[in-house]
Amino acid sequence: MAKNYAVKRTDEHERYEDEENITDLEASEDMFEDTSKTKKEVIKQIQQEYKIAYDSQVSKIQEGLKRLKLYNNQARDKKRVGDPLLFTVFNTVFSSLYKDRFNVVFEGTREGDQEKAENITNLAEHDYIKMQKKQLDYDWGWNTCFYGRGLLLLEDFDFEEDMLCPIAEVIDPMTFLRDPNATSVNGDMYGNGAMRFGGREIGLTKWQMKDRGYDCEGILKDKEIDELLRQARQERAAANNTQQIDFSQETLDENYEYSVLEWYTHIDGEKWCISTANAKNKIVRAVKLKQQKRWGFVDRTLFPMANDWDGVSIPDLIEDKQRARAIMINLGLDAAKSDLHPMYFYNKKKITNKKDLDFGFNKGVGVNGSVEGAYTPMIKAQAITQQVNLIMEILKASGEASVAAPELAQGVNPNQDRTATENEIVAAGRGSRVSLSAALWSSSEERFWRQWYFLYKTNFESDKIGEKIIRINGVISKKYKALTRKDIVTDTDPDVIVISKAEQQAEEDRERAIMTPFSQIALQDPTVNRRYLLRKLARVSGVNEEEQFFMFPPTVHELKAEDENQTLEAGEFIPISASDDDIQHIEIHLKAEPTKALQAHIMAHKKMLYFKQANEMLEQQQTQPMLDKVTNISGAKEQKPSVTEQRANLIQPN
Repeated sequence: MAKNYAVKRTDEHERYEDEENITDLEASEDMFEDTSKTKKEVIKQIQQEYKIAYDSQVSKIQEGLKRLKLYNNQARDKKRVGDPLLFTVFNTVFSSLYKDRFNVVFEGTREGDQEKAENITNLAEHDYIKMQKKQLDYDWGWNTCFYGRGLLLLEDFDFEEDMLCPIAEVIDPMTFLRDPNATSVNGDMYGNGAMRFGGREIGLTKWQMKDRGYDCEGILKDKEIDELLRQARQERAAANNTQQIDFSQETLDENYEYSVLEWYTHIDGEKWCISTANAKNKIVRAVKLKQQKRWGFVDRTLFPMANDWDGVSIPDLIEDKQRARAIMINLGLDAAKSDLHPMYFYNKKKITNKKDLDFGFNKGVGVNGSVEGAYTPMIKAQAITQQVNLIMEILKASGEASVAAPELAQGVNPNQDRTATENEIVAAGRGSRVSLSAALWSSSEERFWRQWYFLYKTNFESDKIGEKIIRINGVISKKYKALTRKDIVTDTDPDVIVISKAEQQAEEDRERAIMTPFSQIALQDPTVNRRYLLRKLARVSGVNEEEQFFMFPPTVHELKAEDENQTLEAGEFIPISASDDDIQHIEIHLKAEPTKALQAHIMAHKKMLYFKQANEMLEQQQTQPMLDKVTNISGAKEQKPSVTEQRANLIQPN
C-alpha cells in the first residue's frame, strides 16, 4: 500500500519529516538491490547529498537566472533604455568558437587496428548527423559561455533501427547540483577532484516515465519550495516577460509533469544513477553504471581556473559594465530632457499666471512690467554629456578587452582610426586569445568522442545490433558500408585526435606558403619525384585523398605495390623485379602495416635502387673515353656539342 512520505522546507532552511504521514512507500528493511544498504538508507543518503549541494550552489544558480534579464533585455523598465553590451560581446565570442567545427580522427594503437580506426572515424562522421551534434554543440557552447562550464550527458544508447547510435543530452546548469568539493566531472587521471555525487531535476509525464522504465506506481504531485526546475522556469518566464503558470497545471492528468530528481552517486564504491520522485522519497528507477569508471557527463569550460569548478563566464566580466552603461545612457537622456524642459525661477509679480510658462507655438505671455528678470533658468552642470560619453567608452573598451571582442571582431568599423597593419595586429592578438578557448573546447570534444566510443564498445553486441550501415560521402558518389562489432571494436581503445578546422586551415596556409616557392625550385631538378611533390602541394591546398586519386591516377607500379602490400602484411616475402620503379614501390609500401617481410622487401628495393644508379654511373664512365676519342681523332681541340646544345640548335629559327 502506497503512503505519503511528505518532506517540506522551513524558513530556516531545515527539513523535517511529518511522522504522522510516513508510510511504507519505501520499506525500511528492504535491501537496495545488490548493495549493503536498505532503500531507506539510500533515500537518506540522496537527501543529505542534495542538501549539501543545494546550500552551496543555490545563490549562484539564482544569480545566473537573473542575468538572463540582462541578456535578452526584455524585463527592463519600459520608461528606461537598456544597453546590449552583454548580448553583443557574448555573441561575438560565442560565434567565433561555434563556427569552428572540430574534425575527429581515430588512430589505432596496435598493428592491424588502422582499418578499424578508419571505420570508427567514418562512423563518427555518420553519427554527427544522427545525434544532431550541430544543435548539441550550440546549446552546449551557449551554456559554457554564459555560465562558465557547460555539461553534456552521454550515457544512453538508442537501439531503434533508424538510429542505432548514442544519445547525447545537454544539461541545464540551472537545474544541476554537484559535489561542492569537485573541480571537474571526472577529475585528473587519478580521479582527484572528481564529482562524488550530483544530479539534476527534470519534469516527466507518466507515459515518459514508462518509456524510460520508471516505476510510476504511487507517484504524487508533490512540490518542494527548493525545487530548482520550478525556479528556473519562473525566472526564465520573467526574463521573457511571460507568466509562469506552473501551479495552474495541477489540474492536468495525462500530461502532468512530475518532478523527478536524477541523482548520480556512489553506493558501496560503485557508481549509480538513482531517480526519485515524491519530493525525493520514492525511488522510481535505479541503474548501476556497470563497466564505467568515469561519469557519463562531459564538461566544457570557457575561462577555467585551476582547482576550481566554476571558472569565469562572460557575464561575470560584462554584467557590471552593462549595468553602468545603462545608468549612464539614461543619465544622458535625462540631461537632454532637462535641456528641453529646464527648471527655472520666475517673478510672481511680473508673471501672475504660472500656466503662461508652459511651452506653446506662437504663444504670447503677458508680463507685468519689464521683461528683464521675469524668467531665469536654474543653473546646472553643463559637462554631463562629455562625462557620459567618456565613461561609456571606458566601460565598453574594458568589457571588450576582457574577452577579446573588439569592434573589428563584431563586424563594425572601429571608432578609432587605425592603419591596415594595426588592424592586423588587433586581429592576430584576438586570434591568440580565442585559440586558447578553442584549445580547451577541443579537449572536451576529445572526451565526448571517447565516451561515444565507449558506448559503442559496451552496446554494440550481436544480440542488440547485428550490423550498422553507414553512409560515406565520396567525391563522385556516396558509398554505403555495413559495420559489425568486429569492424570497430579493438582490444586497445584507439587514440582520439581532435583537430580544429580553423587551426588546420591556418597550418595548411603556412605550409602552402612555404611549399609553393620551394616546389618551383625543386621541380627544376630532373631527379626530383614530381608526383610526390605535386601530391603534397595538393594536400596542403585542401585536396582530399579521393580527389587526389582522380587528379593523379595511380601508375602501374603503384597498383602493383598496393597488391603486394596485402601479401607482405600477411608475413609472406615477395621478390622484387628489376623493372619495378623502386621509388614508387617504396612510397606505397611505407603505408602498409610493418612486418619483417615488408621491411625486407623495402630493403631489397633500396639495394636495387643503389645498383641501378651505380650501373648508370659505370656506363657513363665507360662511354665518356670513347666519346673523347671520337671527338679528338683528328687532333683538333674543338669539343663536340652536348646533346642539350644539339637539341637547342635544332629549334633555332633559320
